[in-house]
Amino acid sequence: MVQTSRLASKMAQQNQTCHYNESMSFFYNNSGASDTWDKTQLILVRVVGSIFCCFILVSNSMVVAAVITNKRFHYPFYYLLSNLAASDFLAGIAYVYLMFNTGESSRTLTVKEYFIRQGLLDVSLSASLSNLLVIALERYISVMNWKVHSNLTKRRVTLLIVLVWAISIFMGAVPSLGWNCICNINDCSSLAPIFSRSYLIFWSVSNLVVFLVMVVIYTRIYTYVKRKTAMLTPHTSGSINRKRTPIKLIKTVMVVLGAFVICWTPGLVVLLLDGLNCTGCNVTKTKRWLLLLAVLNSVMNPCIYSYKDEEMWTTFKNLMRCIGNGTRRQRSTKANARALSSGQDTGNSQPPSEETKTDDQGILKT
Repeated sequence: MVQTSRLASKMAQQNQTCHYNESMSFFYNNSGASDTWDKTQLILVRVVGSIFCCFILVSNSMVVAAVITNKRFHYPFYYLLSNLAASDFLAGIAYVYLMFNTGESSRTLTVKEYFIRQGLLDVSLSASLSNLLVIALERYISVMNWKVHSNLTKRRVTLLIVLVWAISIFMGAVPSLGWNCICNINDCSSLAPIFSRSYLIFWSVSNLVVFLVMVVIYTRIYTYVKRKTAMLTPHTSGSINRKRTPIKLIKTVMVVLGAFVICWTPGLVVLLLDGLNCTGCNVTKTKRWLLLLAVLNSVMNPCIYSYKDEEMWTTFKNLMRCIGNGTRRQRSTKANARALSSGQDTGNSQPPSEETKTDDQGILKT
């Protein structure tokens, strides 16, 4: 009896010991999670993922550039949309870092490096979700006033953008600030071996609640617009097309939101099951495929912007044309510079004059 109590106290003391100096291999072994990949499968995922990430970085950079350069986009909705593109850009960076630090490489990471890897993903997801929520509120304000754009000033939009990133960075840093299982390894999850199960429950439930809030907001907007349009149709048959402009923006955001929910909900549900310690769910098998689904979401967003917004697509084409013209102009400038320099060298080597020839002949005669 005494030996049993001593053994229990020893195990409790071991569980309360902090393991900051351990590698991630220790935590993977503790949780029983396996992050092993087939070599061919890992190479394929890295190649395809790298192509996707390059597209994410380039296309979302173009979205931000389009909003900056086109004055027709200088409205609160498009400023917030460009901020959403910036969060997708960060997601592309996070995916690149994750792809080349996964599989067997993840076991060699330090605790700090693992926090950085997961923190980038959490910040980008929080930023995307916060941006979608802010855009939903902006659309609600504008539609309830039956305007294309809301009356939010640039200062307020800037404050909203700063608030979005402040919240996102805080949410991404929460595990590294102490909400982890480094000092209580019995509470470690399987999908994220140094994240506590309670944190995964909080993370997944809070995001799913935000999803639900946004669905309610857009349902309210849709019913209001439908009722308002039905009331205006008999009286404004000639000008109703102009009034339908805000509906186009709403449809764009609803498609973006739908893609986000479809791509992220399965992953959040799996995180919730892991947090609830569902031993029979085998959550680690679906981890890599859910990650690719999340990558696909950041690929889809710029395509949705350009497909649903003709002005955005036109601006994209103008930007690509400017880049192409600038590259050709730079090449032609370099070619002209080479031709000019070679011409100057040829001009400097002039044929000898008649006086020089006479002098040379005199020297030969003597």
